[in-house]
Amino acid sequence: MSPPTNSVSSAEPPRIGLERRKPRYGEKVIIGLLAVCAAVSVAVTVGIVFSLVGPTVSFFSEVPLTEFFSFAEWSPLFADGEFGVFEIVAGTLNVTLWAVVVGLPLGLGSAIYLSEYASPRVRRILKPTLEVLAGVPTVAFGFFALTFITPILSDIWPGFLGDGPSIFSAGAAGIAIGLFILPIVASISDDAMTSVPNSLREGAYALGATRLKVATRVVVPAALSGIVASFVLAISRAVGETMVVLIAAGNSPNLTLNPAESIQAMTAFIATTATGDIGVGTLEYETIFAVGALLFVMTMIMNVFAIRLVRKYREVYE
Repeated sequence: MSPPTNSVSSAEPPRIGLERRKPRYGEKVIIGLLAVCAAVSVAVTVGIVFSLVGPTVSFFSEVPLTEFFSFAEWSPLFADGEFGVFEIVAGTLNVTLWAVVVGLPLGLGSAIYLSEYASPRVRRILKPTLEVLAGVPTVAFGFFALTFITPILSDIWPGFLGDGPSIFSAGAAGIAIGLFILPIVASISDDAMTSVPNSLREGAYALGATRLKVATRVVVPAALSGIVASFVLAISRAVGETMVVLIAAGNSPNLTLNPAESIQAMTAFIATTATGDIGVGTLEYETIFAVGALLFVMTMIMNVFAIRLVRKYREVYE
């Protein structure tokens, strides 16, 4: 007697592919637009470099590098001009230093509070408020520094440090820029710490760690790459700030890091000189591009260093 046949067919079911047979034109358009945006950003950077190279080379054909990178006075618009750029470099570093002292700790502290301590309701109110602060025009920060911060610094300035700030001071401008970059640090650092997996926090709490230790010894190290990125972006913003420095710090080249003295930053020199009063092709005109090229190189070096640091401490979670 023959064995009974199986009524169920043994043929394999047809395979259903996961790929869409019809082309997704909308997705291709989006990819193309993103590629165009990336190409435009690269093209703008290349264009900036090319616009700086020509006048900068012409400038250094008349002014030696040894004179430019010297401690001589900075008076390029005078008849017998001096081209020692360190005075305005020191002014830029002076303002940036006090902006970093104010903005980075306050910004990181705000991010830690938003990520680890704030309730959802407080977070919904506080974070948009901080981000709105980043949209305030820089000229408003400049007048705020001139009319509000400078008088306060003059009143509380300790006498053993010498005379307090006058009308214009690097410290007032630095504090205002620090408040300006605070939301940049807070927002980006908060996003980086929020993306840290909760399993790391839960493991630390299971070992008996307090909330402060979890925040400072677990979450912050895990989000270090994002925090460093926020620091670099904020410092770059502080280095390139113009209006606050021009209004509150004055326009006097000064080789000092004293916050009570008036200084001239590199951006302030460019803003006050490039007003159309000097002839195109003159040495004074080319000085603007030489200072701009130096500022570009300084920012680029800082960003390259930051990228290497971010890649070194980047954490990848599954």
